[in-house]
Amino acid sequence: MKVVYLFSFVILLFSGCKKRLDPFLFANDNTLESYKFDDYTGETSLIVGSEYNVDPSKIHEIRFTVLDEENKNIEIAATYVGDINSIATDTVIVYCHGNAKHNDFYWPRQKLYAHMGGAYRYGVLMVDYAGYGVSEGLATEKNMYASVKGAIKWLKNNGLSSDRLVIFGFSLGSAPACEIAAHASDYPLAPSKVILEAPFASSETLIQDAAGLSLPASYFVNLKIDNAEEIKKVKVPLLWIHGEADSFLTVQSHGQVVFDNYTGPKKVSVLVPNGEHETTPFVYGYENYLKTLTDFILN
Repeated sequence: MKVVYLFSFVILLFSGCKKRLDPFLFANDNTLESYKFDDYTGETSLIVGSEYNVDPSKIHEIRFTVLDEENKNIEIAATYVGDINSIATDTVIVYCHGNAKHNDFYWPRQKLYAHMGGAYRYGVLMVDYAGYGVSEGLATEKNMYASVKGAIKWLKNNGLSSDRLVIFGFSLGSAPACEIAAHASDYPLAPSKVILEAPFASSETLIQDAAGLSLPASYFVNLKIDNAEEIKKVKVPLLWIHGEADSFLTVQSHGQVVFDNYTGPKKVSVLVPNGEHETTPFVYGYENYLKTLTDFILN
């Protein structure tokens, strides 16, 4: 998530009519014809070295159909790294990416996660929400949840059980991660652990921080996201990672609020000095970052 994507047009709010910022909260790019992975030449969330390359035989493009908020069937795209034939025995991480672009933008992150605890120890499924990448449909909050729900259903159909599901939400992706963990009975599987990196507290806090206006978030967006409340219902272990220099989703206004509201059995926090919104894994050091994630999953 970047401020330029979200609030460049706040000034327009007072041009005579009520303007909606939902399209800027979902900074999706649906112009792709196909995913390029390592051949993608656009901007990416991170830049990682060749030591984190992934064997092409471990990369699987997945498609599944979900019902969108208008009760229409839409096709959702996802990328699975690992061995599909061993989903029935592997631990799998469902990675819910941020609000920018598409899976290719976040591909370096998925490659990192594929090296947690050694290459391919865990399967990693990254979902492109409706309206992102080559996924069909419109980018909305409900369609985002439906997209991740469809991914979890696909994993269950391939043999995954709840005790081996870890859900990981980054930035905007903290919303489906918290939603699914808080309302697990509404989803095909219940995650056994939750990882949140740079989560936001709520759409209300997000808008107030960015706009600096004493107006309710409902004036600007249709989003009803409230991670700070949903996290109170989460009863599985939580890992929170946040860059202390995150100037967009600040530790104090967002991540700390979510972490403090969690009352489950175990919580671990990792604050990274000088880590910005997108750069925290790099600043922390990729090996330190991966070790932190692996230790949490194992313990």
